[in-house]
Amino acid sequence: MYPSLTPPRQVKIGDAAAFAGITPRAIRHYHEIGLLPEPERGGDGRRRYGYDDMTRLLWIRKMADAGISLDDMRAAFGEARDEAGDEALDQAPDIESVLSRLEETLAAQEAAIKRRRAAVQRLQAVGSPLGLLSELVTDRLSHLPRGALRPSDLDALLVAERIFGPLGAAIQAGTFIVLATHPDLRAEEDRIEAAEAALDDGVEPDDPRVEELAVQRCAHLMALNQAIEAAGLDAAEEKIFEIYDADLMTAATAITKMPYDFSPARMRCMELAGRLFGEALADAHSADS
Repeated sequence: MYPSLTPPRQVKIGDAAAFAGITPRAIRHYHEIGLLPEPERGGDGRRRYGYDDMTRLLWIRKMADAGISLDDMRAAFGEARDEAGDEALDQAPDIESVLSRLEETLAAQEAAIKRRRAAVQRLQAVGSPLGLLSELVTDRLSHLPRGALRPSDLDALLVAERIFGPLGAAIQAGTFIVLATHPDLRAEEDRIEAAEAALDDGVEPDDPRVEELAVQRCAHLMALNQAIEAAGLDAAEEKIFEIYDADLMTAATAITKMPYDFSPARMRCMELAGRLFGEALADAHSADS
């Protein structure tokens, strides 16, 4: 005797879920949000799903695979509910609007995936966290041998990119190129940084050491600037300005959100050094002209 091939007229939730390729929990959620009408229960108190229920579940699965949200599915099926009376609103399906929004979402996701893939490829090529910075910064430093940049250099570039954008970080990269290729300048940078770190909260802002160190920092910045010009890095920076359209976060806003554990004495030293450096650059330009 051959087994009967007569299909059941109704099935339980577990069988309905297995056929549609989803879970019983998902079906219960569809009931809760009004996406799938809840069928009547049988004599045993369990729901029974018929042909119409199954086709609805299959369409839901197909639309979910296409990336259509559950809310958009309800609009497409015309099953939106009035929050007050829980009555059908008889809204006309607006599938074209749904698909248009979905296309925009997918396009944005595709662009994000391309950016992530490019970042991963840069990271693989560079072999260090430098690859996680913007392409503008990574490309500028790509000629340096592996290990030439210190972790603290990468930290500084990361912060600069957040505050000043890729353009600002790419410009600052010139300083790290010089430090990586001029051991004497790197040694002087380390010496001055150690001296600045010693300006802790126990040092008064008007301590004579503050001004002395600011003068030394200014002289060091001038030496770095001369090395940048000698290497032709300043010309590369001008090209970057020409081709890159910066859309930067307001630096003042970003700086106030980035914590620096600097003492008042160290802050005064930095401000004084910056002012002296600006005046020295202005004098140098005046002399050249």
